[in-house]
Amino acid sequence: MLKAPILRVVCLVAAAAVAPSCARPVLKSPEEAPRAGTSAPLEQLWQQPSDLGQRNLFWGPGQESRVPSTTVEYKVLRRDETGYSAGYDVEAPDGRRWDVKLGLEAQTEVVLSRILWALGYHQPETYYVTGWQLAGEWKDEGAPARFRLQSDHETDGEWAWRENPFQSAQPLQGLVAINILLANWDFKTSNNRIYRRLDGQPPQRRFVVQDLGASFGKARVFPIPVGTRNDIDDFEDTQLVKSTKGDKVVLDYRGLRTDVLEEMQAADVVWGCTLLNRLTDAQFADAFRAAGYDAAVTGRFIAKIRAKINEGLALRQVAAAAGGSR
Repeated sequence: MLKAPILRVVCLVAAAAVAPSCARPVLKSPEEAPRAGTSAPLEQLWQQPSDLGQRNLFWGPGQESRVPSTTVEYKVLRRDETGYSAGYDVEAPDGRRWDVKLGLEAQTEVVLSRILWALGYHQPETYYVTGWQLAGEWKDEGAPARFRLQSDHETDGEWAWRENPFQSAQPLQGLVAINILLANWDFKTSNNRIYRRLDGQPPQRRFVVQDLGASFGKARVFPIPVGTRNDIDDFEDTQLVKSTKGDKVVLDYRGLRTDVLEEMQAADVVWGCTLLNRLTDAQFADAFRAAGYDAAVTGRFIAKIRAKINEGLALRQVAAAAGGSR
């Protein structure tokens, strides 16, 4: 696996506003997620996946008939040269608009998006595509890329990890734990979007973690506050649980947004790992295959994911000793 290239942009660090903490009910299982106590319907963030063990992670929320074509030319609406990964906003002849991301993050975002979708979190259609064509002369044409569908929704602003309608719901803390398990270290508010679906599919309003590419590596704050991504060696060097004190858990996270972990409890980690553990190795393998990973690297990623899931499940006794409530 190739190491990440030299950064093309300097990351600006802003102080994050910390919302007042709210007591959350601690749940015994993912099926018991609360619908009361939030200021928006929980299904706008998470919906219980009754068919989790049967979900198709090769196509995720998409389907084979909707894969971006490689036999047509896409009109370039905008060239994106900001952030870590370059890309394009494009429009296909059929009118569908896509956000195209190049580089290392193209693979990781496809995998994480499929995993989160399988667990019941809203995700857009994404595909890993090579050999695509652009109208005009563009140097990156055809390179491996993540295509994310844009034309089925409007964006209604951003949402913050510490300021959102779901502070009292365990699926929010579970989402944080799952992201850290998968080594997503980039908790910027700008990565989170509120979608308004245009196709009538409920729920029409959805809270989405949209940019997931800074994953499957290792977070760091020194010498620069940016971690690696798509690096199996670094991912194998991570762990999930750093320490516990009572029912409080310190997760192995070295990024800048440690405030997202201030309310993390053992029951939150167990909740997220219980969901992840219901996915089969074949489902995980399908997600990696959809992103163009070879079998050997896929096997290493899955083995480490399983090891970290087991770290989380080992906290069951800690969560039980806390009495199952706050």
